[in-house]
Amino acid sequence: MTGREKDALIRQYAAGEIAGHALRERGFEDYVQVLGALGELGLRPPIAPMEGPNVEARLRGRRIIREALEARR
Repeated sequence: MTGREKDALIRQYAAGEIAGHALRERGFEDYVQVLGALGELGLRPPIAPMEGPNVEARLRGRRIIREALEARR
């Protein structure tokens, strides 16, 4: 895979157009490599949409983190 192809895949991943398993299928060995490539391009990992069966657990987790941060102030 060329550098251009790698960059294009990472940009698609950051935009939420392809999933992480598509990156593994195309040659990325692990998520650390994906994070490194995102960082090189100044991109962030995509954020999963707030839908589906895990929404309540995600909201609860956010609430716990916010409360912990507030307690440290």
